[in-house]
Amino acid sequence: MTAVSSRATEPPADILFRLKVRVVPAIREVWQRRELVRTLAERDLRVRYKQAVLGVAWSILTPLALMIVFTVFFQRVAKVDTGGAPYALFTYLGLLPWTFFSTSVSQGGQSLVVNNQLVNKVYCPREVFPLASMAVAAVDTALATLVLGLLFVVTGFMPKPTTVWVPVLLAVQVAFTFGVTLVLSAVLVFLRDLRHVLPIILQLGLFATPVAYGMDVVAPSLQVAYSIANPLAPVIDGYRRTMLLGLAPDWHLLGPAAVAAALWLAVGYVVFKRLEPGFADYA
Repeated sequence: MTAVSSRATEPPADILFRLKVRVVPAIREVWQRRELVRTLAERDLRVRYKQAVLGVAWSILTPLALMIVFTVFFQRVAKVDTGGAPYALFTYLGLLPWTFFSTSVSQGGQSLVVNNQLVNKVYCPREVFPLASMAVAAVDTALATLVLGLLFVVTGFMPKPTTVWVPVLLAVQVAFTFGVTLVLSAVLVFLRDLRHVLPIILQLGLFATPVAYGMDVVAPSLQVAYSIANPLAPVIDGYRRTMLLGLAPDWHLLGPAAVAAALWLAVGYVVFKRLEPGFADYA
C-alpha cells in the first residue's frame, strides 16, 4: 500500500526536469557571447592595475622574482641538470605555464562568486566568467613572455627550430587549465571554504611540478603516472626540450598527459553544466 501511494505522488515522467549537456549548442552560445568575455576581462584588468603604481609590470615581476630566487638559491642546493641551457631560461620556461595555470585557477575558481550580481541578474552562459579570468591570465602571461625574449638575448642562447611544437604543448596546457578551472569555479559556489584551501594547494603544486627542476628528478618508472596526474609536468618539459634542447616533445609522456587533459576538460565541463542550475541560488 505504501509503495502504491508513493508512486501515486511522484510527478509524471514527461514533466520531470532532466538537464542535458549539449556541447555544440553550448559552445556556439559562448562564441556568440565572446564580446562579453572580452568586456569582463578588460574590466578585471582595469580594476587590478588601476590603483597600482607599477601597473601591468606586476604581471612580469612575479615570475621574474621567482626566477631570481630559484636561480640564486635552488640551483646551488639542488644542482639541476638543464642540458646545457642557462638555468634562468630553464626555470623561467617552467614559471610561465605555471603562472598561467595558477592565476587561471585562483581567479577563475572564484569568478562565479565574485560576479554573483551578474550571475543572478544577467542571462548568459556561465562559462564566460571563468573564461574571462583565463583571458586575464593569458594577458599577464603574454606580458611576462617579453622577459623570456630578453633572457634569450642576454644569455645569447637562441630558441631551437623545434619550437614549432609549442602550439601543441599550448593546446594541452590550455585544455587542462580550463578543465580544472571549470571544476573549481562550479564547486566553489557550494563549498566556500575551498577558496581558503586553494592558495595552499597552489603553493604545494608549485613544488610538485617540475618548475625549478626537470623531469629527470622523477623515477622513470613513475613518469607516465606522474604525467597523467599532473599534465603540466610533460608540458613544461616539452617547452624546455623544444625551445632549449632542440628536441621533439617526449610523446611517451605528453600523449598520456594530453588524454588526461582532455578528460579534465570533458569532466570539468559536464560538472560545470550539471551544477549550473544552482549557481543563482548559491552564488
